[in-house]
Amino acid sequence: MSNTSGPGATALSLAPAYDDDFEALLSLRMAAMQESLQRLGRFDPQRARERLSRAFEPAHTRHILQGSERVGFVVVLPRMDHLVLDHLYIAPPAQGQGIGSWVMSQVIDEADRLGLSVRVTALKHSDANRFYQRHGFELQHASDWDLHYVRPAAGDRDDGPY
Repeated sequence: MSNTSGPGATALSLAPAYDDDFEALLSLRMAAMQESLQRLGRFDPQRARERLSRAFEPAHTRHILQGSERVGFVVVLPRMDHLVLDHLYIAPPAQGQGIGSWVMSQVIDEADRLGLSVRVTALKHSDANRFYQRHGFELQHASDWDLHYVRPAAGDRDDGPY
């Protein structure tokens, strides 16, 4: 899929996931989420397994590669009138390098090409909330544990005076 590289940067790319990738993706998800979930007193490896297995669709899952190393994964589910950013996890050692922003730009570009909004849910008090807001997501509502966001479709946004 898409690649990017800058001076001294290792190329980023997205690669298809397969059924037998589940355990590796689960491990990555737990490593990425553990701190946020522990802060809320909700870290539960069994719940993490169930949450990922319920929605695991390899056809909509992409590995995030930095060079040849898997540093994360993203799941974007197509719906009738929007996309759902169901999972976006970056391994802790790879966080803070702009990888998540690069992946988000890929998701947003796809949504804009399709003329669709993107919906995402994040844990309350998670650093992910600032990340989503920086990328144009607007808070729609809150539930007990989560905040629910939408990034309006390109034609539905007020991107300026013109």
